[in-house]
Amino acid sequence: MFELLAINPVAFSLGPIAVRWYGIIIALGIVLAFIVVQKEMVKRGMHPDFLTDLLIWAVPISILSARIYYVIFEWEAYKGQPWRMIAIWEGGIAIHGALIGAFITTYVYTKRRGVSFWKTVDIAAAGILIGQIIGRWGNFMNQEAHGGPVSEKFLETTIIPDWIMNQMTIDGITYHPTFLYESLWNVVGLIIILLLRKVNLKRGEMFLFYLVWYSIGRFFIEGMRTDSLYVIGELRAAQLVSVTTIVIGIILFVVRRYVQKVNERYQD
Repeated sequence: MFELLAINPVAFSLGPIAVRWYGIIIALGIVLAFIVVQKEMVKRGMHPDFLTDLLIWAVPISILSARIYYVIFEWEAYKGQPWRMIAIWEGGIAIHGALIGAFITTYVYTKRRGVSFWKTVDIAAAGILIGQIIGRWGNFMNQEAHGGPVSEKFLETTIIPDWIMNQMTIDGITYHPTFLYESLWNVVGLIIILLLRKVNLKRGEMFLFYLVWYSIGRFFIEGMRTDSLYVIGELRAAQLVSVTTIVIGIILFVVRRYVQKVNERYQD
C-alpha cells in the first residue's frame, strides 16, 4: 500500500549543522501565530510593539521550560550524564513545559507593563492553537509522537492519505498518526474560538475554553501514544497535567463568572 520513501527529517545542511524540518515547522508556526495575534491585538487597542516585546522573552523561556519539563520526567536517562541536559538538538522537548513557561512569562510581563493578563491570553488563544496545529507536523517529519500499530481493517478503511500513513510506517510497521489527531482536534478548537470572538464572552473565558478544549483532546490522544513521559508507573504526565488543567479551567470559569462577576468582555 505504501510505496513512497519516508521523508528525510533534515531539510538541508550548512556544513556540519543539519537544519531539520522540525525546527523550520516550529518556526513557521510561531511566525503565523504572531501575525494573527498581532493583528487582533492592534485591533483591540494594544500597542503594536507589545507582542514583539513579549515574545523576545516568551520564546526562549518556553524552549528552556519545554526542555526542563522533559528532562525532569526522563531524569534516569540524564542524571549520569548531566551535560546532555542541554543537548536539545538530540531531541526531547514537551509542549506542556513550553506552555507553562509561556503562561508564567506572560503573567509576569503583563503585570509589569500594567496590561490585563486575561485580555492578552484571550487574544493569544487562537495564535496558540495555530502554533500547535502547525507544530505537530514537525513530529510528522520526525516520525514521532505516533500511537501503537494500526490494524489491517484500519488500513483498509482509513481515509487518511497514503503519504501520511507512509511516513508513519517505520521498519515495516504502520502506526496511528496521533500527531494528526491532535492537529485536527486543534483545528476544530481554532474554528470554535474564532466563532466565540463574535459571541463576546467575558474576559478570560476564551482562554479558559482553550485550556479545557486542548486538554480534553490531549488526554485521550495521549493514551494512544507510545512515547509518553510517565510520572509513576503507568501514570502519564500529559494525562495528569490535562486533567489538572481541565479542573482548574472549569473552576476559574465558575469563580470569575459567578463569584467575582467579571464585567469586562472580550471586545472591551
